Amino acid sequence: MQLTWLGHSCVLLSGSKKVLIDPFVEGGSVLNTDPDLVAVTHGHSDHMGETVALGKKTIAITEIAKYLREKGLPSEGMNIGGTITVDGVSFTMTPALHSTVIEEAGPGFAGGAAAGFVIGMDGVNVYHAGDTALFSDMQLIGQLYHPDIALLPIGGRFTMGVAEAMMAANFIGARTVIPIHYNTWDKIAADPLVLKKAVERTTDLRVRILRPGESLEIAVSSLLSSGT
Repeated sequence: MQLTWLGHSCVLLSGSKKVLIDPFVEGGSVLNTDPDLVAVTHGHSDHMGETVALGKKTIAITEIAKYLREKGLPSEGMNIGGTITVDGVSFTMTPALHSTVIEEAGPGFAGGAAAGFVIGMDGVNVYHAGDTALFSDMQLIGQLYHPDIALLPIGGRFTMGVAEAMMAANFIGARTVIPIHYNTWDKIAADPLVLKKAVERTTDLRVRILRPGESLEIAVSSLLSSGT
């Protein structure tokens, strides 16, 4: 499997299927990625992004899935704690501590709850935390789903910051941690090297810092990086 960080919280998983998570890139577009499946963690505009324009089968919490079906998209609704398999790819919806609303729908459209995903494909489990604060039940995500990769927000202000992400990495136990949701705007400025140095100094986990558009090759038996 290949994992590409496109910027902000947007990640493309390319294997037997192409799965695009949170299809938003500041100042750019993800329409050329041509995914088979789209996964949306919550309804804020910097995560829903170009979901409707992509027009692909989308996995999201029930309320967002219902909204997308009204827009003509084939959507698979689910809820926190559930697992579904779509076109051979498994999606487990995990909690996230964050607010949510379907911003593009205007007032009156609830967005359910914010969430994360553990996505299983080709023998690899990737945990995308979504927008979230630190919470102790991240330990259960590690114990239950054994993610190989953890994608963790570090920008602070709207999500956990670097210090909390350090603890989250320990809770989850994924051998490779990739920081996301930082430096898109000044308000979420963060230094991923601080996370890398702290985690790698105190644990056997590894932090891979990717530039927007950079990819990481993931094998079932080992993790091979083209990142920092």
